[in-house]
Amino acid sequence: MVKNSFISVISQEEKEENRGSVEFQVFSFTNKIRRLTSHLELHRKDYLSQRGLRKILGKRQRLLSYLSKKNRVRYKELISQLDIRESKTR
Repeated sequence: MVKNSFISVISQEEKEENRGSVEFQVFSFTNKIRRLTSHLELHRKDYLSQRGLRKILGKRQRLLSYLSKKNRVRYKELISQLDIRESKTR
């Protein structure tokens, strides 16, 4: 799960209105993904939620690929803190 120290850093950034940062956006997408995943475990035939989950996964993947190109160190830290698997490179 998400580490408490990272949550405190994100909440401090949120107070500073830094919601446009890539890290904050990935963090919020990850929370949405986890909520939708738990919802879909209960409601397997909710196809609209499945579509929404796929859209959010794509957005998060694009942001992570952008971050990995711009700053590899921050990308590695974010991946480890959020407990996300690293994407496959083509």
